Amino acid sequence: MPWQHNYEPLGSIAGSAAIAAIPIAVLLLLLGILRKPAWLSALAGLIAAALVAAFFYGMPAGLIASAIGYGAAFGLFPIGWIVFAAILLFNITVATGQFEVLKQSLAAITTDRTMQALLIAFAFGAFLEGAAGFGAPVAIASSMLVAIGFEPFAAAAICLLANTAPVAFGSIGIPLATLAAVTGLPLAQLSADVGRLCAPVSSILPAYVVVVLSGWTGLRRMLGTAISCGAAFAVTQLLVSNLVGPELTDILSSLAAIVALLIAERLSDRPRLRPAVTGRAMATAWLPYGVLVLFVLAWGIKPVQRLLQLPTFAFGWPGLHNLIQRMPPAAAHASLYPAIYSFNWLAASGTSCMFAALVSAFLLRMPPRQFARTFVQTVRQLWVAEATVAAVLALAFLMNYSGATATLGLAFAATGAAFPFFSALLGWLGVFLTGSDTSANALFGNLQVVSANRLGLDPVLMAAANSSGGVMGKMISLTSIAVAAAATSLQKGDESRLFRFTLRHSILLASAIGLITLLYARM
Repeated sequence: MPWQHNYEPLGSIAGSAAIAAIPIAVLLLLLGILRKPAWLSALAGLIAAALVAAFFYGMPAGLIASAIGYGAAFGLFPIGWIVFAAILLFNITVATGQFEVLKQSLAAITTDRTMQALLIAFAFGAFLEGAAGFGAPVAIASSMLVAIGFEPFAAAAICLLANTAPVAFGSIGIPLATLAAVTGLPLAQLSADVGRLCAPVSSILPAYVVVVLSGWTGLRRMLGTAISCGAAFAVTQLLVSNLVGPELTDILSSLAAIVALLIAERLSDRPRLRPAVTGRAMATAWLPYGVLVLFVLAWGIKPVQRLLQLPTFAFGWPGLHNLIQRMPPAAAHASLYPAIYSFNWLAASGTSCMFAALVSAFLLRMPPRQFARTFVQTVRQLWVAEATVAAVLALAFLMNYSGATATLGLAFAATGAAFPFFSALLGWLGVFLTGSDTSANALFGNLQVVSANRLGLDPVLMAAANSSGGVMGKMISLTSIAVAAAATSLQKGDESRLFRFTLRHSILLASAIGLITLLYARM
């Protein structure tokens, strides 16, 4: 007999939600107020989630242990895998001396720090989000900014902030494909609504980044550039998401933003340095990232994907798969909760990045011994971050399988007429917990539809709000913060400072998506 969810263990949704929120409160207290390291905060939150699951929800100990193991495994693969491969690629360019040449080539485009941030953190990061997703944009873009002279904290903060607008369409549209599969809603309509919700914020995000980086004085200096970049990205995002679909939205939008930035820089009177290296040397320096783009795009081609999926090993997670029953109203009807772990070692985005690293090492004629040293260095650099990601995902999965996350979702759904606003915040909560818009859509997508139908709202718009609001939770997810901290080699204690910095921006931008959703719902 499956163990059944009970979303009101205290007899009321308000009291039960307060109990369900204890692990989140522990995270916020330790990381945001007491300034403890991310790994310690995640571990304490996980312990709190286990106690809440056992003593308030009555979840059997075996299910608790299995859910923790399932979440930790997902944290290490595929998420931890792509982070490791992305940083290994970057470390190869540093070890071979190519990044010094790359820095000079960037200086030949512009010496302006703000323009460099827009090019790398916003535009190139959006391209990586659309092609690979997960932790690749923050890992690669933040490490690039540090290498060209940005202070580590600033690089991490700017990349976390910039990696918002493209997230809903990330990784060749996987978040929305997941949302459509979970809810049964048309993918084309979901894509169109997400585009309409995200485009207004996308249009102002470059200007927002400029203000955060350089203040209002910097915005006055860069106003034309920021407007042209935001307009190019947002208009392309809106048109492609509505007329084509989600798969190419980020890639085409980011390319439009890059072109707009290059044109704006060419028309400006800002100083540029004459490159001190030859064109061939510059091409060699950019080679690893060109190889990365080729592999990532190849992994996104449908026929190639089908071939890569052939050696995938998928299985029901022991002691968890179909041993829990989700209940209404969190689900449309009583149904078993699956727990399928897919070890798609060849088709994973991290594998495409690893192939890019291996091919780049070969093309750059990197000696095997130097490659081995770089590999070991990357392991040492990332092991704490990988452990943090595993703990965070273990916490998220345990809250999901215990029913605590659904309790929080039902509390949001009880807001009635204000639900369109809180619908976006529900997605925001999901991404904060899981670090993934895809996971948040799988988690809350159906709940959004059930709540919308009960309240007489458009279910497509509410499901789209889940994904759109979720993107603003990416910057405060401990998964993202751990990746950014590892990529930039932040000092101890800076993780909590980074969380506090991004939190206020995350709440503000998520609220903006909520207000846009509320406006659309009342039109």
